[in-house]
Amino acid sequence: MKINAVRKPEPALRDKVILGIDPGTNVLGYGVVRVRGRKVVMEAMGVIDLRKVGDVYLKLGRIYERIIGIIDSFLPDEMAIEAPFFGKNVQSMLKLGRAQGVAIAAAISRDIPIHEYAPLKIKMAITGNGQASKEQVAGILQRLLNIPDESMLPYYDATDALAAAYCHYLQDGKEEHTGGGARSWKDFVKQNGSRVSGMTGPQQQLAEALCKKSSK
Repeated sequence: MKINAVRKPEPALRDKVILGIDPGTNVLGYGVVRVRGRKVVMEAMGVIDLRKVGDVYLKLGRIYERIIGIIDSFLPDEMAIEAPFFGKNVQSMLKLGRAQGVAIAAAISRDIPIHEYAPLKIKMAITGNGQASKEQVAGILQRLLNIPDESMLPYYDATDALAAAYCHYLQDGKEEHTGGGARSWKDFVKQNGSRVSGMTGPQQQLAEALCKKSSK
């Protein structure tokens, strides 16, 4: 008598929400994608426009508050953030690094694992060309995610953030990230001591507050 093997049903895949961030102190981009099995859909994308905010520390505070709001609205499982591009302008790099640090702090305060990708890696993942233009990245993302023309924004910061989120989806567990995905500020300090040691003023106060929160 022939006995047919019974195939066990495959477990249902849980939706995963990924928040992408393109850091900046004047215009910061964000993008949210939802992964359903092998299908990826865009949930939202936009920018935090800080050009009218004069004080640099107020800008950092606004970035923190707005990203916390985005996190609480979409409840992402993970955050993918673009790493600063190392150029010749030291002051620009310092400002960009601060914006990135505050965005990371916001994610850590909500216990969200953080994954960092170099701009070249993101472009390579989306277009196959590490030197692709922002226009090319935006165009390919629009086709991949079936984004209607009316939903596209005049800011490439938004599509760059969306690209970071999609790049993380494509990595399939092979991504570069902050030491296994820091789950508290204390863990992040251990893994990124050089970044934290340069903080001053409000940034240092924020770091101390988050460290106290994570130790409770």
